[in-house]
Amino acid sequence: MNQRENILALLRREPYEWMPVEFSLCPSLVEEYKRRTGSEKSYDEYFQFPWAGIGDIRVQQDTSQYEQYHPNLKKGGVIDLWGVAHEPGSEAAKHMTYMRCPLKGIDSLAEVKAYPLPDFAAGDASHQKVQAESIRARGLAVMGGMQCTIWETAWYIRGMEDLMMDMMSDDPIAAYLLDAVTERSVIRAQSYARAGADLLYLGDDIGMQRTPMMSIDLYCKWLKPRLKQVIDAARAINPNIVVLYHSCGHATPFIPHLIEAGVDVLNPVQPESMDFREVYKEFGGKVSFHGTIGTQTTMPFGTPQEVKDTVFAHLEIAKEKGGLFVAPTHLLEPEVPWENILAYVEACREYRP
Repeated sequence: MNQRENILALLRREPYEWMPVEFSLCPSLVEEYKRRTGSEKSYDEYFQFPWAGIGDIRVQQDTSQYEQYHPNLKKGGVIDLWGVAHEPGSEAAKHMTYMRCPLKGIDSLAEVKAYPLPDFAAGDASHQKVQAESIRARGLAVMGGMQCTIWETAWYIRGMEDLMMDMMSDDPIAAYLLDAVTERSVIRAQSYARAGADLLYLGDDIGMQRTPMMSIDLYCKWLKPRLKQVIDAARAINPNIVVLYHSCGHATPFIPHLIEAGVDVLNPVQPESMDFREVYKEFGGKVSFHGTIGTQTTMPFGTPQEVKDTVFAHLEIAKEKGGLFVAPTHLLEPEVPWENILAYVEACREYRP
């Protein structure tokens, strides 16, 4: 098996040969990686991650048109493709930004409809197939990444409180904005599928640290059918595409609905918010999992041996039915010792399915 064949078998709960590794490093840990290894390779290549991503549809967007929505933007702030402004964080956390939501406080549907959203249908996707072929030639699985698929993209534009109120009061603004974002997500998902992506990485944070972010009824009314629309659109082109879905926090009550919508792999199963043993007991064999190693607890504050013990314990839980790609649950922050990263890698390398 090559890396692509191995990871696809693992995620499909089929026999696989080894446990791959995957994680994300914050900027300071990227510098630590370079210092420790002396390698000129990217860390995903050095540690042999099983997949690589192809670029999204390229859209020509004049972000200056959004400046009217951000009259007091902090120096160093930038405006993204969707018109959301991001102001720089502290020196200690340069990768963190403060978001400014351009449609926050606007109550007019006409004004919301007048807001310029990116036109992915008119974008350039010519690079995607070329990139996919290059990645597959390296023996890796091809990833199409579009986390912040519907809910997060919409509330980044509207503001979470405003969009929640729109949904709870059946305000037409909610339907318009969620439909507009969904339409664009469908176009992007179809484009990834046509390019030959093996994996489609979707996601919207719908859990908080200890509770769901919204009621199940609200989720099923507003978000579940739109997520299914995106997945169905990709599967109409490639029925075998593996769909991953990311949600931080306590997402356990949503799992049956994510499965019904077509999700194959749940990420990250944050152990500070979800009990993996209990989750696997109920849903193992019905969905696969990616993550489970805590980045609020084990990775920054455990010993290297505790990291390895946790990796082995979680893999043991999933041994009978399979379907666990064990990995840190989120970005590894500056507090994570380099020795703990190596301990995670070593545990995966030592494990035998």
